[in-house]
Amino acid sequence: MNISLNDITQDNYEAVCLLDVYEEQEDFVASNTWSLVESHYNSHYTALAIYLDETPIGFFMWVQEKVDQIDVWRFMIDKKFQKKGMGKRAFALALLKIRENANINKIGICYDQENTVAKKFYASFGFQEYGLDEDQEEILAMLHL
Repeated sequence: MNISLNDITQDNYEAVCLLDVYEEQEDFVASNTWSLVESHYNSHYTALAIYLDETPIGFFMWVQEKVDQIDVWRFMIDKKFQKKGMGKRAFALALLKIRENANINKIGICYDQENTVAKKFYASFGFQEYGLDEDQEEILAMLHL
């Protein structure tokens, strides 16, 4: 069982767009289709497909808005592959990829205040909550490298 992060191309974008979460998670996750549009028109956005062997199972997108900070904007695992440890492995792999940028010393992430699963998940990687985001809508958490 090999988890990898792969570029999104003409060959796999449809499969990535069709990935889905459980209905009760839909309010917490933006659509992959919308995220791909955003990444296409913003050069400082990085969008990657999460693969299990040869099968796309998730989506990851980050944005470098500051020289020393990357913000994770999207992370999802398809509902058929959740609760099997793949998300944890994929997120760890993504953090390693982000750390390849020598200028980065902070990674930020925001999540809905009611999303206790996200809170626990990101805390397991060392993210610490710093209050609400700029819009006072979501929890802001940071990982200092």
